[in-house]
Amino acid sequence: MTAELVRGQNHALPHTRVGIRVSAGKPVVAAATLADEDGRVPSTEWVAHPGQAALPGIEVSRRATADQRLTVDLDAVPPAVHRLTVLLALPMGPGSPVRFGSVAAPYVAVTGPDGDEIASYTITGLDSESAVVALELYRRQGAWKVRAVGQGYAGGLTALLTDQGLDRAGELAAVIQETVAPGVARTVGTPPARTTEVRHNAAAAAGGTAGDTGPGPGHSTGPGPGPGSGPGAAADPQPPASTPPQPPAQTHDGSIDYTHPRRQQPAAPPSPPPAAPHAEPGRPPTPVAGDATGWSLEERLYNQVWGMFEDLARTTAAYRSAVDFAESRLDQELDRALSDPRSRIAGAGDTAREAARAKHDELTERAREVLDRDLAQLIAESEVVEPALPPAFARWDSPVWHGYRVPMEIPMALRLGDLHLPERPELRIPMLIRLPLERGLWVDSGRGASEAASLMDEAQLRRRAMDTAVGHAVRLLAVYPAGEFTVHVIDPAGSAAVSLAPLVGSGVLDGPPAAGAQGVSTVLAKLTQRVDLVQMAVRGGAADALPPDLDTAEQLLIVNDFPHGFDDRAVTQLRYLADEGPAVGVHLLMVADREDASAYGPVLDPLWRSLLRITPVPDDHLADPWVQHSWTYEPPEVPAGSDVLRLVLAQVAEARRTWRR
Repeated sequence: MTAELVRGQNHALPHTRVGIRVSAGKPVVAAATLADEDGRVPSTEWVAHPGQAALPGIEVSRRATADQRLTVDLDAVPPAVHRLTVLLALPMGPGSPVRFGSVAAPYVAVTGPDGDEIASYTITGLDSESAVVALELYRRQGAWKVRAVGQGYAGGLTALLTDQGLDRAGELAAVIQETVAPGVARTVGTPPARTTEVRHNAAAAAGGTAGDTGPGPGHSTGPGPGPGSGPGAAADPQPPASTPPQPPAQTHDGSIDYTHPRRQQPAAPPSPPPAAPHAEPGRPPTPVAGDATGWSLEERLYNQVWGMFEDLARTTAAYRSAVDFAESRLDQELDRALSDPRSRIAGAGDTAREAARAKHDELTERAREVLDRDLAQLIAESEVVEPALPPAFARWDSPVWHGYRVPMEIPMALRLGDLHLPERPELRIPMLIRLPLERGLWVDSGRGASEAASLMDEAQLRRRAMDTAVGHAVRLLAVYPAGEFTVHVIDPAGSAAVSLAPLVGSGVLDGPPAAGAQGVSTVLAKLTQRVDLVQMAVRGGAADALPPDLDTAEQLLIVNDFPHGFDDRAVTQLRYLADEGPAVGVHLLMVADREDASAYGPVLDPLWRSLLRITPVPDDHLADPWVQHSWTYEPPEVPAGSDVLRLVLAQVAEARRTWRR
C-alpha cells in the first residue's frame, strides 16, 4: 500500500533499487544532489543534472518534461553518501511558467522494482518559488528512508543549490538551464487527462463568464491535508485503492485540473456499477448508491464519496471564479467610466455605471444558477448514498449500527467526521481516511484553536475533546476484526475518567488507563519496545523470530492531557512512536492543547506536524488537494440519549472473549 506523505514525514524504503516519478503538468527540470554524513554536497561532481545525467547510483533525465523519471540504486552510491536529494526547477524560456504557484502541484512518487508505488507526496503550498527540494533519501541506522521535504526557493535553482552548500551555484544553475533550453520550446506540457469520466460539468459555471482575464478561485490559508486522508484531508485526503496519477491543483490562469489523486483505471476491469435509472431528457440522471468504479460495493461507495467531494470542490471553485471575474470586470468598467471625460456629459457616466452593475448582476446570477443546479444534484446523491454506507463509513445515527456485527475483514477506510463549504452548509461530505492509519490523530483541545472553541469553557472543551477521541477509538475497535486492534490509554491525572467510562466498563482496553509518571513510562516503554522488535524483524526478514507473547495487532495509544505526567524521556519516546510507529502498526490519538506544551519550544513541532489535526467543535482548518478551499470539519456526534456506543462495545468485547478462547 502506498504511503501518502505530508511535508516532513518519512517512510522506510523496502528496496534499494527504486524509481522516482514526477508529474507536474508543465515541463520541469529534475536533478539530484549527493551529500555526506554532515549533509554537505562537496562539489558539482556530486550533482546529477541534465548536463551530467548519470552518477553512481542515480540517473536523471536530460530534458525538461512534464513527467520525469529518475532511477536510483542505493547500493551503488559511494559509501560516503548518506543523503540523496531530489530537486525540481522550472525551466527558463518563452512560454515557460515562472513560478510553481502557476502550475499544478507537483506529484512525486517513489516506486519499487516492480513499479508499485512505495510512497508519494504532493508538493502543495508553493507560490512564487521556481525551484523546490521535493524528496530526500537518507540513511538511518543502516537502512534507507524517504522524507517529504517540499522546501521551495523564490530565488530559483541558484538559491536552492547555494542552500545545498555548493560553490559557484549560479554557474551550475546556468549550465542546467542552458542544457534543457533547446527542448523547452518544443515541449508542450499539459496536465494528464482525467482517467475516469467527469461526473458533472460544473466548471461550465465559469465558462461564459471567466473569459480570458477572470481571476481563478481563491486560495485557502488552511493547511493542506495530505493526500493521507479521505475527502478533506484536505488535509490529508486518503485516496482510493488504485495507483495515483498526478494530483490536481489550481493553475494561475484560473483553469483547474481535477484529476483525482488516485482515480486511475485498474489493470483489469472492475465489477460494473449498477446502472442508473433512465432520466428524462434534459434532467440529470437519478442518483444511485455505488455508481463509481470499484471491485466491491465498499470500494464503489468509497470512490463515490470521493467523487462527491471532488464535484463539490469543483463546482464551488467555478462559482467563486465566476463571481471574482464579475467583480473584477465591474471594477474595470467603473474605472474606465470615471476616467473618461465624456462620461460627465449628459449623464453618460451614470448610464455606464448602471450598465456595468447590471452586467455584474447578470454574470453573478448565472453563476449562482449553475451552482444551485449542481448542488441540488449533489444533495440528491448524498441522500441516496448516506443510507447505503457500511458501518465504517456511516454516521453514528445511521440505522446500519442496529444490525452491527464485528467484521471479519478490515475495511478500506474510516469516517472521521463530515466536511462542508459555506455555499451550502447542509451538504455534508463524509471525511474518510484510509486504513490502516498512516498518520496519528490529534484532537485539539485548545481554546485558541478556533472561534467556536474560544467561546467554550475550558473544562467543557477538554471534556468534549476526550469524548471525541473516545468516539474515534470505539469506531476503530468496531471496524477491526476481533483480536486485530488493541487500545491503550494514558491519563496521567485521571481527569478523563468520565469520558473513558464506556471503554473501561466494556473491558475492551488492553489494561486500565495508565496514571502518574510511572504509568506513563510503563506504557511508552512497552510500545517503544514493540516498534523496535517489529522493525528489526521486518528489516531482517525474520518475522517468525518475534517473541510469541508479542501482540501483533494494530495498536492505538490514547494520550490525554499531554504533557502532564511526561518527563523528557517520555516526550522523546512519544515523538519516536509518532515518527516510527505507524509503519509497524502503532498509532497515536492525542488529546492535547499545543499551548500546554509550549515550554518545549520547536522541539515538538515535528510531533504536531506528523499528526492529523481534528477538532471537537466545528472548524474550517482543512483544505482540499485541488483548489485549497477552506472546508469546515464537523466532528462525529453520538445522538443525545443514544446507546449506540455501549451496544457496539458490547459486541466488540464479546468477540474478543470468543477470539481468546
